[in-house]
Amino acid sequence: MINLTPQVNLLAERIQPLRFGPARVLVAIAGPPASGKTSLADELARRLNAQKCQTFVVQQDGFHLDNHVLVERGQLNRKGAPHTFDGSGFVHMVRRLKERVDVAVPIFDRTRDISIAGARIVPANAEVIIVEGNYLLYDDAPWFNLVSLWTLSVRLEVPMEELRARLIQRWLGHGLSRTAATRRATSNDVPNAQSVLDKALPTTLTLAPDGTLT
Repeated sequence: MINLTPQVNLLAERIQPLRFGPARVLVAIAGPPASGKTSLADELARRLNAQKCQTFVVQQDGFHLDNHVLVERGQLNRKGAPHTFDGSGFVHMVRRLKERVDVAVPIFDRTRDISIAGARIVPANAEVIIVEGNYLLYDDAPWFNLVSLWTLSVRLEVPMEELRARLIQRWLGHGLSRTAATRRATSNDVPNAQSVLDKALPTTLTLAPDGTLT
């Protein structure tokens, strides 16, 4: 895992001057599953908050469709693919986040594998909202409607073989056997990651595997 401190420093420097516009600053942290989005978003939020810039992290994962819905649609085994999210609801939420008003947002409880509506309130005085997720720069409906909403966007680039190893390790951490973890990763997560790469829209900045931010 790369040391994110230099990248977080540079991103914070880029974000600080944007705070004084009429709308909230929305920063997209995008990339395939297991690319490190959550770590980067959390570290960046900590840095900005330490600099007295009120910052919140909002995760796309809060918009997972419920497992009962996915079972009814025969899509439970594809959970995490673009069509297994409430994409239109997510776009609507991001549009509301542009306004300086209180916004209720959902979270995803990984332990129970469910989304919880209205679990957090992004307050009206929040200056920067960091949004992290797989499909924030994704060239398909309804996700492509997000691109014009970002004040700044960052894409994390990780080689597919490294992503595959991380995804398998993620399922091992959930208690699956090596065989089951590999099957779970390669049957769903890896195709989702490849789709993110294949349908990637332009971004403001790219974080390369070596830690280079361009």
